[in-house]
Amino acid sequence: LSGYLESCSNEGEEVQLATRNRDFKCFNCICQNGFVRCSNNCPPIDDCYMVDRSNGSCCPKCKGCMFRGIPYESGAEWNDPEDPCKTYKCMATVVTETIQKCYSQCDDNQLQAPRPGECCPTCQGCTINGQTVGEGQEVVPSIDDRCLVCQCGNGRLTCSKKTCPILLCPKSKQKQHPDECCPRCQEKREMLSLPGKCVFYKQMHYEKTQFMPDRCTNCTCLNGTSVCQRATCPILECAPEFQEDDGCCPRCAVAEVRSECSVNGVTYRNNETWNMGPCRSCRCNGGTIRCSEMRCPAAKCRANEELKLPHGECCHRCVESAGTCTVFGDPHFRTFDGKFFSFQGSCKYLLAADCYANTFHIRLTNEGRGTRHASWAKTITLKLHNLRVNLGQRLRVKVNGTRVLLPYVGLAGGQNVTIERMADGGAVMLRSELGLMLEWDGAGFLQVTVPAQYKQRLCGLCGNFNGSARDDLTSRDGRSHSDDEVWHFANSWKVGGPKSCSRQRENIAVLPTCDKRMSSFYCHPLDVAQLFGECSERLNPQNYIAACRMDVCECPSGSCHCDSFAAYAHECQRLGAVLPDWRAATNCTAGWRRNNATLSSFLGNPYYGDSSFTRFRRRGRKQHRQQHRLHKQQQQHLQEQELLRKQDARRRPKGSHNQVVDKEFSRKHPSQLHPRAPDRTPPPLH
Repeated sequence: LSGYLESCSNEGEEVQLATRNRDFKCFNCICQNGFVRCSNNCPPIDDCYMVDRSNGSCCPKCKGCMFRGIPYESGAEWNDPEDPCKTYKCMATVVTETIQKCYSQCDDNQLQAPRPGECCPTCQGCTINGQTVGEGQEVVPSIDDRCLVCQCGNGRLTCSKKTCPILLCPKSKQKQHPDECCPRCQEKREMLSLPGKCVFYKQMHYEKTQFMPDRCTNCTCLNGTSVCQRATCPILECAPEFQEDDGCCPRCAVAEVRSECSVNGVTYRNNETWNMGPCRSCRCNGGTIRCSEMRCPAAKCRANEELKLPHGECCHRCVESAGTCTVFGDPHFRTFDGKFFSFQGSCKYLLAADCYANTFHIRLTNEGRGTRHASWAKTITLKLHNLRVNLGQRLRVKVNGTRVLLPYVGLAGGQNVTIERMADGGAVMLRSELGLMLEWDGAGFLQVTVPAQYKQRLCGLCGNFNGSARDDLTSRDGRSHSDDEVWHFANSWKVGGPKSCSRQRENIAVLPTCDKRMSSFYCHPLDVAQLFGECSERLNPQNYIAACRMDVCECPSGSCHCDSFAAYAHECQRLGAVLPDWRAATNCTAGWRRNNATLSSFLGNPYYGDSSFTRFRRRGRKQHRQQHRLHKQQQQHLQEQELLRKQDARRRPKGSHNQVVDKEFSRKHPSQLHPRAPDRTPPPLH
């Protein structure tokens, strides 16, 4: 199979696939980092030994069970309506029947009898070994017996043990994970349906036939389903080293009972508990250490979420990702929700602000740098409570109007704010306890990061951070603008008076144009995947290529293309790509260290594009020089003629000059010197 990554612009939104292929209906596609990313919506069947594709759906399913005339999906579990302690579980045409065993670790005065329809008693409060169990969370009371599970529900803790379901695959195809109770099948097979027959361990059994897969399991084939009974092993209070085999289940051997336990030189008395981290707690039980462990559910995060382990918690969970807004080059903007746009205004603008609680605002000042249409970020001003931070050119930093040396630590609204140079010295990083971060390279690249708590609270050029890029071009008056109305949107966020603009008049209708061959030459490195650690599969480079092509058209420094390279590389690193030294490979130094460059700085570099356009430029310059020389010769000839005319006029007697002029004029304009016809009387008016 072969294919390509489809580009998209509606960042974060669902993409509908225009196809009639039935199998594509099982995929959910969204626009992520400029590419259409699709994920399978089908339920996992990794540990299913018998796959069923006969249901007409695009999703294969694990073959279910038929029990007492009722069909059950594979993985379904239910209790006997007459005996709540008797449980059944369907797993790939096999129903396992067992009697669950109850367990309690709380005192008798905290123990409550089973409610109607329940098998086991419950303990008041969800604590075990002094550790709190969250609502709906599961915990293993003893890591020596992971089939014993406790669950918190409605503020009560219920503990029970069930036998593992009988698997259809042979023992050689089963694998036991060390932190799980039961083994899993390691293969998937597709088998034809055999009505009235059961397939088990590569053998076929007829209807109502009884068989024993092992000495502890009895099975009967009923309606194509193997119904098997297996006893649940007892809950043992002794450590594994004091257990011995007793046929189908282990049992505790006679061992010395002690009244204390010793761990890492620390002695604990009987029934004393202690924590061993957020996931595990232990109890001394008759000289034996019994440790419980939290069970973490599998977490699958969405596109706008990331998996994180909160401080002091046991399980990872999906949390909303922080918002990131980027400004680079001849300013190009990528909003918090992923919208790209370009705006070359040369004034001061509100970049981002908390428009609800007014906890902070960030202003961006652009300058034209002597160009007619282009502009670049000049300074960044952050107002955070009582603190006013100005990030200027060449990494100059001012706090409340006074220049400071880095690193700097201050307070804003009672919260710490730090400003320091990054490890490579190419940028400064501002961090606040609020979660706000600013990275500035001292030349034109800025990245603003805000925590998820600011969702739907922001405004400015960086958008509203509501998860949708479609309405990011919303002006100060609440109107939403199209891509063709970027200037109307951006100018609505202008702050400061006319003196804040480096150009008094802005030509909003004209975009800089230049030779496409020249822009292709400078921007070609963005098409070289290995330069940026194969990041082109994570992040679509097309927006950065378009930005680069615009920037090289009116570039006062000769190295404006490097701004797009830096922005693309920075976003790639944020997405987890490991980058080689792309700056050395492309001759692009860090922004504030960058000096004016010439074309010769990049000619001969294998990563840049076709440089044949330079021949036309040289030819054009040669023709220009020839025309300039010819024009200069003509001007010199005219000056010499004018000098001779003046000298000749001084030598002639008075009056002769007019005769010469009259002769010359009559020679050039003979028709204008003919005698004029006499005036005629106009015709009468009737």
